[in-house]
Amino acid sequence: MLKKEPVDSLCVALASAVAHHTEGEEWASTAIEGLEFYRQPAPTSCAICVVEPSIALVVQGAKSMTLGEQSYRYDTRRFLITSLDLPAKMQVLEASEEQPYLGIVLKLDLAMMSELILQAPPHPHKDPTSEYAMVLGNTTPSLLDAVQRLVALLDEPESIAVLAPLIKQEIFWRVLISEQGSRLRQIASVGSQGLRIAKSIEWLKSHYDQHLSVDGLADLARMSKSTFHHHFRALTSMSPLQYQKRLRLLEARRLMLGENMDASAAAYRVGYESPSQFSREYARLFGNPPKRDVTAHWQ
Repeated sequence: MLKKEPVDSLCVALASAVAHHTEGEEWASTAIEGLEFYRQPAPTSCAICVVEPSIALVVQGAKSMTLGEQSYRYDTRRFLITSLDLPAKMQVLEASEEQPYLGIVLKLDLAMMSELILQAPPHPHKDPTSEYAMVLGNTTPSLLDAVQRLVALLDEPESIAVLAPLIKQEIFWRVLISEQGSRLRQIASVGSQGLRIAKSIEWLKSHYDQHLSVDGLADLARMSKSTFHHHFRALTSMSPLQYQKRLRLLEARRLMLGENMDASAAAYRVGYESPSQFSREYARLFGNPPKRDVTAHWQ
């Protein structure tokens, strides 16, 4: 009998824990802030979502995330780092009833990471300024070991308040000093261009229904308009206006599906003044106009 690699053994143990916490559910929040579990019993079609700054690991199956023209396939050997809120397309690639897709997401704590960066040695890898704020990293036994200890705290709730922050620090530290740690440094480092873009994205998330002033966003980021536009597109694969439209359309779809709101009301709620423009842009993103998309979803 062949001996399992450390990564394989750790993934098996984590898969058992995730399966336990997600039994009968596709998603489960936990008592540990920022820690979530995901489960899918079959491959899925592409779905559009906003991916929060996070570390996403697969402990069984495989998944892909698409940002712009770039696709990222990750499984038990590769994990996904997202350093900004990014509208993207996700798809579960490998899953079955017997072996469902099982994933773990740990949202980034940028304040904690900023403190860790001050203690980190100079990073030897290239500056990723011109690359997207999404990247794959190699899954290591040391990373999985720390994640396993974090997940195990769910069975020891009295220790979560004290030990969870310490284990999170270890996980973030291991990612920061990895070959892909520069992605996180560019967002969490005080004064970095990535952090400035992150602040403008925070504004967009809170004010997506308002008129967009690229000049105002550039001022918020303390950049010239052209520099801001360049770095925003380099990190997110889209312009600020495209980003705002994506947020508006995703929220409108949530309102129609989750709150049974009609298309016109949803359009006005998210900031559209023209229902016909809303319908055109909705169909371009989701493949069908609003009413047909909602009907198809519930069939």
